[in-house]
Amino acid sequence: MAADFTLRPYRAEDEDAAIELWRLTWQQAYPSIDFNARVAWWRDRWRNELVANAQIIVAEQADALIGFVTIDASGYLDQLLVSPDHWGSKLATSLVDEAKRLSPNGVALRVNKDNARAIRFYERNGFAHAGEDVNPTSGRPVLKMEWKA
Repeated sequence: MAADFTLRPYRAEDEDAAIELWRLTWQQAYPSIDFNARVAWWRDRWRNELVANAQIIVAEQADALIGFVTIDASGYLDQLLVSPDHWGSKLATSLVDEAKRLSPNGVALRVNKDNARAIRFYERNGFAHAGEDVNPTSGRPVLKMEWKA
């Protein structure tokens, strides 16, 4: 598979593809959870929290959405998603680099403590552990991580 992709700002017409990418990616990461049942909740959160308050950069390949990152004005990275068939490629690093570019004073995020793969990725990309928390939606334990310039 070619590694070529394009990064660009999110557009309203990307919504359905972005939501499907969210569903597919999380379903692969957590197969025991029914993410189909959560799509309406996610669409509402996407529109009212993320699109309304964050810059969103999407990655495209052959006119297909293959990833995105959200970063708000405070430097909080809420979502970094990469299509499972691009896991292990340079795509996630390119998206996190874009978040760093958009928030040069620092980036903060929360990652599920049981998502060892994502934690290793953030550590490799310069993020340090900054405490622990609980996700208010899922009740799952999360690790707070920060990148400082």
